This record gives sequence, C-alpha cells and structure tokens, in this order.
Amino acid sequence: MATMRDVAAHAGVSPKTVSRVLRNEGYVRAEVRERVQASVRELDYVPNVLAVSFRAGRESAIGVAVPDIADPFFAQVIHAVETVAKARHTGVIVTSLGNDASHEQEALENLLKRQIAGLISCPIGPDQSYLRPWQARTAMVFVDRAPGKLVADSVIEDDEGGGRDATAYLVANGHRRIAFVGDAYRFRTTALRLQGYREALAEAGVGPEDELVYLGDTDGADFDAALREWQEMSSPPTAIFSSNARCSLDAVPALQRLGWTDVGLVSFGDFPMAGSLTPPITVIDQDPAEVGRFAAERLFQRIDNPDRRLRRKTVLPVRLVDRNPAARTMTA
Repeated sequence: MATMRDVAAHAGVSPKTVSRVLRNEGYVRAEVRERVQASVRELDYVPNVLAVSFRAGRESAIGVAVPDIADPFFAQVIHAVETVAKARHTGVIVTSLGNDASHEQEALENLLKRQIAGLISCPIGPDQSYLRPWQARTAMVFVDRAPGKLVADSVIEDDEGGGRDATAYLVANGHRRIAFVGDAYRFRTTALRLQGYREALAEAGVGPEDELVYLGDTDGADFDAALREWQEMSSPPTAIFSSNARCSLDAVPALQRLGWTDVGLVSFGDFPMAGSLTPPITVIDQDPAEVGRFAAERLFQRIDNPDRRLRRKTVLPVRLVDRNPAARTMTA
C-alpha cells in the first residue's frame, strides 16, 4: 500500500506539500496540486486516517448524539451538521441516545472514547456534569435543550414564545377549549411550551384546565384513551396544540382511528406531509436546518479557537406557518 512519502517521491514534492493538497489547506501552486493529485490516483493512495488521528491526538471526525435519528427535527439537524462538516473535510459519527436518561452517559462516553474532535448532543437527563472531565479536550455544543449542571454552548429555540404563538393563533381562530399534548414534562422544552400555552390562554381570559393537558407516551393505548376521553366530554376540546413533531406524527393517525375529524391541530415543529394533509397542519417552524448549521459552525469555532470568548446560550426564533388561512371561523 502506497504511503504519503511514496506519493511525495512520485510527485517530486515534500510530504508536507502532499498533506496540504489532501487537506486542501495552505497555498499550493495549481501545477503542483495537479501533479500530487495525479500521483495519488496512479498509486491508489488512501490516507491513513488512524495515523492522522494518532498524530493530532484526536479523530478527524465530530460526534452527533440525538434522542432519535428518525425524528424529523433531529434528522434535519444532522443533515445540516453533515453539510458544514463536509466543507471542513470532517467526518460525522451519529448515534441515537433514546429517551432513557440512564443510558445517556454510557452512550456519550463510548462516542467520546473515539477521540472525536467535537460533540453536538441533545441532553436527555437533567444532569450532564459527567461530561466535565471531557471538556478539556473535546469541544461541545448542545442543541434543542441546554445541558444541566454543565457550562457549555447551547443552541435552543424560543420554546415559550412558540407555545404562546401557537395557542394565541388557535384563540384568534375562535377556539376556547384547547388541549395540550406533550411527551414528557421532564424535558425543559415541553415545560416551556406548556408555559407559553398557559400564558396565551390567560391573556385571552381563558382559564387553563388540567383535564385538557396530556403528558406521556403518544404511541400507545394511554394516548388513545386520553383522546377518547376528551372526545366524549360534554364540552370537548375543539383544538389540540401538540408540543413537538413526534407527538404530532402520533396524534394524526390516533385522531383518524377515532374518527375525530372536526378538531383543529397545531404542531410545534414541522413534519413530513404536514402540509399535504386535509386540512393541512399549521406549525411552529423551528428551522432545524438553522439549528444544525449554527451548532456545527459554533463547534468548529470552539475547535479552532478554544479560548475565544463566545456567547454560551443562543436562542433562535421560531415562526408560525399558517397552512389553513381560509379557516378563519372555527367552531368554538
């Protein structure tokens, strides 16, 4: 197998020049670059990533850890991170953490043991202080939720404001009995979106009713039972605010199973086919691509300039995407 020195000798340049060409770093004359690239092709040279990692003391890759890579929000975050990393000729190692906080530390430490250059993660449990010893050698940025008991960069959305806007939109369209669906109150995002929901109801003079708040799994019998109970109330809710795309993806078929077609639905977070349903689903757009892009760029800033002073917490705005503007008069 050809080595970098073999390529250098074949091209008549130094190994350092070959390295610059392969990394696309530093100035190399066009003629010399073409000669090196030709030698790489002729010798079938493959860079020894393990050797590069050993010399640098870290792998030429970053890690991304999210609850579920199939979640529409996190799938787009990952794609945006990969786009930024690709421009840096950096690999991306992705892992799913699940939603069980007891598995989070082991999963992240297994990833960090790969000697990755940086980590982008979404916290699952309330305490990430176990990552403190790793921070000395690994840059870290957290997305969607700020870490607990750890000083680190985070990129989050305006959860409270989005919850308020979604509920105010439903109120403005004539709804007074508005239900809230969230998957787990232990997540800070759910708590903030619920807070925004309650604030909007209070501003409209509508008293919050605990019987219209569901917090739990949305992919099983408990959720179906909760929806059925709401549907059978003497004064059932006329609209539902779903606190994330995952809950919304469960809510749509669950409502269809019940034949409950006259209830409005607004989702915090867009999801595939939301605009193609009948009626289309109005959403609070989190712009996950921007979350991923910002997180990746911030991570590389930390890798390149670890001592630079940067804002630790970044809150990105959200916006309401009204996909049903014709439905201005709804049953209250």
